[in-house]
Amino acid sequence: MALQEGYSINSTVDDQDSDTAPLLEKEVEKITVPPKCCSVRCNLAAMMFFGFAVVYGLRVNLSVAMVAMVNGTNDQSSSNSNISIDCPVPNHTLDNNSQSSEQPEGIPRYSWDSETQGMLLGAFFFGYLFTQIPGGYLSGRFGGSLFLGGGVLGTAVLTLLTPLSAQLGAKWLFALRALEGFGEGVTFPAMMAMWARWAPPLERARLMTFSGAGSNFGAFVALPLTGFICHSLGWPAVFYSCGAAGCLWAVFWFILVSDEPRTHPRISDREKHYIINSIGSQGMPHGWSVPVLSMLFSVPLWAIIISQMCSNWSYYTLLTSLPTYMDTVLHFDLQQNSFLSALPYLAGWLFSVGSGVLADNLLERKLLSVTAVRKIFTFIGLFLPAVFLLAVGFTGCSGVLAVTFLTLSSALGGFSAAGVYINQIDIAPRYAGTLLGITNTFGTIPGVLAPIVVGYLTRDVRCVLYFVTLQLLKVIHHHQSCDFYMFPLPLISEQHSVTGWRHVFWLSAGVSAFGAIFYVIFGTGKIQSWARTDEESDTDIHN
Repeated sequence: MALQEGYSINSTVDDQDSDTAPLLEKEVEKITVPPKCCSVRCNLAAMMFFGFAVVYGLRVNLSVAMVAMVNGTNDQSSSNSNISIDCPVPNHTLDNNSQSSEQPEGIPRYSWDSETQGMLLGAFFFGYLFTQIPGGYLSGRFGGSLFLGGGVLGTAVLTLLTPLSAQLGAKWLFALRALEGFGEGVTFPAMMAMWARWAPPLERARLMTFSGAGSNFGAFVALPLTGFICHSLGWPAVFYSCGAAGCLWAVFWFILVSDEPRTHPRISDREKHYIINSIGSQGMPHGWSVPVLSMLFSVPLWAIIISQMCSNWSYYTLLTSLPTYMDTVLHFDLQQNSFLSALPYLAGWLFSVGSGVLADNLLERKLLSVTAVRKIFTFIGLFLPAVFLLAVGFTGCSGVLAVTFLTLSSALGGFSAAGVYINQIDIAPRYAGTLLGITNTFGTIPGVLAPIVVGYLTRDVRCVLYFVTLQLLKVIHHHQSCDFYMFPLPLISEQHSVTGWRHVFWLSAGVSAFGAIFYVIFGTGKIQSWARTDEESDTDIHN
């Protein structure tokens, strides 16, 4: 019942040469697949699911807690100027907002201006950028369990220190958040490196989409739960609870998880042989050297990079700006805002898990090739959400339509989880961790740029023109040309208009649609020649 030693579903000659070749040879079809229920590989997926739920809780907690951490009296005067001039404001919304950020007695609050708050919220990505590629490379070399577990544990411990660092000053909190991003940056590349050794090719989509869907589930739970804890117990309790959850998860992770099937103490022989033989030599560590130049000039890899950047533009736009849109334009109160902001992540979570099961079923039944599955699911997950984002721009002040279209957009976006987001393990299983580190590094760039672009697009154009005219008159009158550049445009007006937000959604739709088309043209699901092992290359020559 065992496969021939060294055989790999990934490395069949037919799959390399033909996009329509079956994924399994006849000898492989006769193998009885071990039960999935309660298997070690499914338990690993469950552990990763809860791990990434914790990861996203650690990531978004400051965004919610910031409202309570800042002394509201400083922003009271400006809050009214944040109101959209296009949509009417219900009276109960104003009353609820005046009491939404109250804290229990003895909880400190800080006089941070909007610039400081933006700096603190963006600090995470400064560290997050630097450890993606090293984390993926080292995970592929030594195994991913230590880096994934250590990344979550380190971030959780630092989160426990958040109240102390806030008391010491904004600079300390900025450094702490950057260190959190530094530690968390290794987690997703480590996940990909582990699945390269654990996921049989015909189970990749369901295992990887389920484990990665923990991020959407974490955002869905963290947004309303963090707001409740913050209001009931005070903002420090948010960081203590999130940090404690991360530490508790890490204990179970290091006890229950191993780098690969060969070293797991509780795996059955049947499951171990099935995983090892179905993955073949692609499940071995890649060593110290990686084909950097080949990666640099790999068109399929750039197809993944470009499409993930385009997809992340919409994702980070909604992640960072959706609560602001619901507050300043649609005028939802705090409880409505926290729940409705989390609703798209619930839809994305459900559809991403379902897409993984559907993708694997299509491959098992040989209805489509790997390349066709990845392209179809990527197109559905990027182009159709763009259509609904485009529709959001026409909803005006209708909160029901806006939330409906945003939820549908996020739901359909879940299909890309079984498409481009697991494509690294298709084209280069041995270097999957390194490739995810590369694509995630590029994919983080929209997280830095999207909020800035949103800031420019949502400002009232009339106020911008008024300010520019005022500055030009000053230059002409006083001949002081440098004065014009002393005032950054995003700070001149805080009025959010429906027209400005329409441009935000249209831009996100256009970027997402471009990513879908680019991947459909240049993407593939076949292993690249530079990713094959010496054993596989010799087999191809002899055949």
